[in-house]
This record gives sequence, structure tokens and C-alpha cells, in this order.
Amino acid sequence: MTNYRTLIFVVLSLIIFLNGQSIFVARAVAESKVHIVYLGQKQHDDPEFVTESHHQMLCSLLGSKEDAHGSMVYSYRHGFSGFAAKLTKSQAKKIANLPEVVHVIPDSFYKLKTTRTWDYLGLSASSPKNLLNETNMGEQIIIGIIDTGVWPESEVFNDDGIGSVPSHWKGGCQSGEMFNSSHCNKKLIGAKYFINGFLEENKSFNSKESLDFISPRDLNGHGTHVATIAAGSYVQDISYKGLSGGTVRGGAPRARIAMYKGCWYLDDLDITTCSSADILKAMDEAIHDGVDVLSLSLGSVVPLHGEIDIRDGISTGAFHAVLKGITVVCAGGNSGPEAQTVTNTAPWIVTVAATTLDRSFPTPITLGNNKVILGQAMYTGPELGFTSLVYPEDPGNSNETFSGTCEDLSLNSNDTMVGKVVLCFTASSSSGSVSSAAGSVKKAGGLAVIIARHPGSDLEPCLDDFPCVSVDYELGTNILLYIRSTGSPVLKIQPSTTLVGQPVGTKPDIAAPGASILAATTTNTTLNDGGFIMLSGTSMAAPVISGVVALLKALHPDWSPAAIRSAIVTTAWRTDPFGEQIDAEGSSRKLADPFDYGGGLVNPEKAVKPGLVYDLDLEDYVLYMCSVGYNDSSISQLVGERTTCSNPRPSVLDLNLPSITIPDLKEEVTLTRTVTNVGPPSSVYKVKVEPPLGVQVTVMPNKLVFNSKTKKLSYHVRVSTRHKINTGFYFGSLTWSDSVHDVIIPLSVRTQILQNYYDEN
Repeated sequence: MTNYRTLIFVVLSLIIFLNGQSIFVARAVAESKVHIVYLGQKQHDDPEFVTESHHQMLCSLLGSKEDAHGSMVYSYRHGFSGFAAKLTKSQAKKIANLPEVVHVIPDSFYKLKTTRTWDYLGLSASSPKNLLNETNMGEQIIIGIIDTGVWPESEVFNDDGIGSVPSHWKGGCQSGEMFNSSHCNKKLIGAKYFINGFLEENKSFNSKESLDFISPRDLNGHGTHVATIAAGSYVQDISYKGLSGGTVRGGAPRARIAMYKGCWYLDDLDITTCSSADILKAMDEAIHDGVDVLSLSLGSVVPLHGEIDIRDGISTGAFHAVLKGITVVCAGGNSGPEAQTVTNTAPWIVTVAATTLDRSFPTPITLGNNKVILGQAMYTGPELGFTSLVYPEDPGNSNETFSGTCEDLSLNSNDTMVGKVVLCFTASSSSGSVSSAAGSVKKAGGLAVIIARHPGSDLEPCLDDFPCVSVDYELGTNILLYIRSTGSPVLKIQPSTTLVGQPVGTKPDIAAPGASILAATTTNTTLNDGGFIMLSGTSMAAPVISGVVALLKALHPDWSPAAIRSAIVTTAWRTDPFGEQIDAEGSSRKLADPFDYGGGLVNPEKAVKPGLVYDLDLEDYVLYMCSVGYNDSSISQLVGERTTCSNPRPSVLDLNLPSITIPDLKEEVTLTRTVTNVGPPSSVYKVKVEPPLGVQVTVMPNKLVFNSKTKKLSYHVRVSTRHKINTGFYFGSLTWSDSVHDVIIPLSVRTQILQNYYDEN
């Protein structure tokens, strides 16, 4: 009997132990997350060998080949070495301690940074001698775009008159849901998708029920829109919502497009998100495939990554792309003009801000006091004569619910809005606030809605051509004051018109048009008109620069990505093309400065012949990484060769960028820049300085003399401050001129002398 009881106890103990083990295993699995194991420059040219080394590393950690293969999400093996794998925190920590590992980071997510453009920038196809025609419209250049995919049936991907695919192309078209190789042609030469990282982090995603396509096909149109702006083929006589739009084309209309889909729609959250693991794999493949330019209209959200933060996958992939001669262009984000909101700031990336175009859609609003206000809309219906105007707010003697917030108009009783024009305010930049307001007013029997919102928000039409007119907060407040000043407020709304003129521009390496940009989209959305839509944001500005870069690369194939960036920055307009000042958007507006637009608004024709360029190579990037604190072993693995930083470390101020920023000037600093002559061999340049307020700037030498043997020269800049207290940033410029070329870089200086106080006390 005792033996029997002992046996039962042993069995029960074993069951409990095994259950505990299964619970432990289940927890371990639940705690596994995708981590990116970055190994730096690849040590072997055979991609299969590189991948096998990744599996061996995982196998040594996890104990078996089966577990290693099950854990692996991606092997990065073309542009650089590394892998994405499902690891627990302890496993990630253990593998991070291996000597061959540069760093291990958990997967993170990016979001999207959501015509007339090219005439505005001086690249009209009708001019026979401009950059567009000198480069055959970029026909031999391949632009890789990492985004939401592509809608291949769009007219902008026609390959009429385009020659054979460039010989350096190694990519292809990947089949998937509603997409196969037949959707590609001599314009759209590549299309791939990357979803493994997204799937591992979104277990609830149902690929069979999702609206998104498990293929390179685009669901929401963002990727198609971006691709159109960069390199869309000509499509004539486009009209949008009854308003004239003219010809739609990309900046380099004969350049080739390769789409890498790394962003996916989450149906339950109604958002599109992009896994860092997927984006890195897309960049790795694009490097292998032979793209000449990489365009990413993506960025992180607050809190932002620092410019060398190891958690920023885009920065890591871009570094290796640039070392292989690929210019990487990224959106700067849409949170301006607030400070410290720029994304994608690594010094090897071309970071783009957005400006308006000289095309607008003014919609006259006439108040009952005969004051006319110009709103913005895409309303083509009949004039709405003088009609009662209301702002829903509690008069103080009612128990009813009132809301003047656009998203909450549905809370108001119908009597508040029926037969009236309704004014509302919103803090949201989303188009959903407009459609929500219009839907609520229309359902309640209202006749129109005036939406006061941030002036940089997207301009879109309302469904069924319902009158919905956007104004900025200042104009909205003026309308509200009118309502409160009279017992019977009324207004009249006239149809929108298309105006091309010379307005004041709105709001960082460089800026490009990014507001109300007409380009292609999918045909499965309700807001498109014949496959075209208007969108705004740095998402739209970045591919403008990508198109310009493609043309410059076609004309100057030997220029490095840094030289191309320098040419764009140093020749930019600091006004708009018509000489009007550029303002930073917002209420109230301020004159734009280099933190808003970098060098200024891109001037493609000037960038062709910049005179001098500020170039960078691997040695410069190594000095930069030494200056910001990378250790020797990390840099050695990153670049693939033994590196030792000098002691003392070099100054970050000496990185050879086409700009000078000193964030903490206390007494005096001296920094160095080197320029390369790409103009006439025998050129003489003299310097001109516009110093920031209260700052003294001396340049030595003040003259640079080039000849057939001397193509590079360095100069030193000594900067001191007359300020006795801490200041914000003040701005100026430094220009080298040979009477033909003006090579301009921005100067940004902030005095920070508080430390001296503590030193002395």
C-alpha cells in the first residue's frame, strides 16, 4: 500500500512538474519578440554563406537547427549582415554579448508621412534645354520605393516610349494576392513584399480576411501616390473633382520604379504600420537589386530616435546603401513647425521638408457683414446663397448638448444644424475630421460645413460634392467673432476655382512641394477620382527630391550621394521661385529658417552646376562615429575593417556637411570644411558671411584658388559669441562665390553659457 501511494505521489509530482514545464514553455514563447541582430558589414560575398552563418549563430544559442530555422524571420545578407529572429529578452541579451554582434534591438514600427509641382520648380517638359531633357528624363536610373505597395493598373506606370530595362537591374516581381510578374513592365520593373516582421508582432492579423493584399499590391494608395511623384509616366489632361489638374507626371518620368512593400493595414485598428524588420529587409533587397535611389516616406513617432540611435533601422540600412553609392531620401515628418520633431536625421540621409505649391483652390465665403474670406475647398456645385450660419455652443440657458468640435457634431440635436451652414473647429490633421463633420451636418439636414483646422492639413473633397470648406484657425476665429456679434449671422459660399499664381510659400536638408499634390492612387477608394487623389505631407515632398536626385545622378553618375545632397542644398531657393518669402506654417506664421527648410526650396536647374560640393566618404563617416561616441570595435564591424578612433576624439562640428550648426557656443570654436571643385578647373571663389545675430564669424582663408591639379581645398571657420546670456538659435549663411556660382550653406548658432556660471560658483 505504501509503495502504491509512493507511486501515485511520484506520478502526480511528475504531472505537476510537466505542467509547470509546459506553462514555462508557453510563457517563454509568449515572451518571444522579434529582435534585429545587427552584425555590421558582411564578411562574405556569397549570400547563402552569410545566411548559413546566421543560422549557425542562432543554433548555438537555441540548441538545434530546427529551433534556429523556426526562430529566424529574415536574414540580411546583401547590403549588410544581420538577421531578425524571435528571441526572449534573455536570449537577446545573451546573443548581444557575442563579440561579432554590433547590437541587438527589439523590432519597432514606423508610420507613413503623409501636376503642377515640376513647372513650379522649373522642370517643365516644354523647355528643350533643362535638366529633364538633358538626362532623357532619367531613363537609366532606378528608384526604389519602400511603402505600401503599388497599384500596377494605374496609367502612371505605362512604359510607352521607354527603352529596355537597365543592365544593372538584378531584381524582379514577386507574385502574391492579385499580383504577378505580368503586372510589371519596363517602367515598373520590380515589386516585392515583406510581411514576416509585421505578422510576428500582430498575431491577430488574419491574412484571409484582411482588406490588405498579401502581395506588392497597394491597398490605401500611399505607395502608388509616392511612386507617381518620383517617377510616374506622363498622363495628360487630368481633372480632379471637376477642377483642372493638367498633366500628371513624376520628376524623372522615364526613370524605372521598383516597389518594396513593407507597410501593412491593421483592419481592427484602422492604421497602416511598418515593421523595422520588414523595412530593413526591403532595404537589403533593394541594395542587392541595383537601385540607384532609395525613397522612404516613413518615419518614427514621438519619442523620436536620435540621429545615431541604434534603434533606428532606417538609419542603419541607409548607411550601407550610401556606402554603395545609393542616395537615400527620407521624409522629415509632418509635426512642424514645432521644434525637435524632424525624423530621419542621420547625416548620410537626405531629409526632406514640405512646402506649398503656387496652386490653390480658393473658395470665397461672404459673411453677412460683406467681409469676404478665402477658404480652401474642392467644391464644384452651385453657389450657396446667403444662409443661416451657426457655431454649436451652449448659450448658457439650455440643457441640450452642444459641441463645436468637428468630430463631435453628431452629438448636437438636428434642430441646431438643419437648414444651416455649420462652423466647427478641429485639432486633428486627419481627413477623417472633415468627413466626420460633413457627414454629421448632412445627416442633420445642414447645408454646408466650415472647418477651422491646421493650415497644413490635407485638402480633400467631401463625398457627393457636399460643401465643406477649410479655413485656418485665425480665419475660423474671425468667422466665430462675426457669429457672436449678430443675432442673425448668415454667409454665402461660392464654388471653388483653381488658382495658379505667386502666393507666399509655407514652411531639413532641403524642402520640396508637399501640400495638395495630385498623383495616382488605387481605384478601390471612395475619395479617388479616376485613380488620382490629392495628398499632403513630407511623404509627398520626399519623392519630389528622389525624382530630382534621379535626374542629377543620370547627368553626374560619378557623384557620391553626399555630393548630390550638397548640390541640392547649396543651390536651393531661400525664397519661393517668384522671390516671395517662405513662411513656416502655423498660426501665427513666422519667417522660415534652416530648421524649417534646410538649405531652402529645391532648385533643380541650379543643382546641375553647383560649382563646389561638400563631399563625404567612408573616412568622414568613421570620424563622425568616433566623434559621437561609437567604440572602436562597433565601428570596425559596421564598416568591415579595423578602425581605431584618435585620442582626443575628433569634433563632430568638423563633419563635412553643407551646413554649420553649433548648439552650445560658449566662447569660441574653430571648425573645418572641405570643398571640391566640380566647375571650371581654374576657378577663384571669395567668401561672404551673413553672421547670426550677436555672433562673430571669421573664415580663413577668405579666397579659394583652384586649378587643374588643385580640386579640393579646406577652410576654417572661427565662431565666437557676443551674447552674455543663453539664447535660442540664430541663423545666418556662408557663401563662396566666383561671380557665376553662389555656394550657400546655412549657419545656425545657439549661445549656451550657463555652464560657466556653475564653474565659477
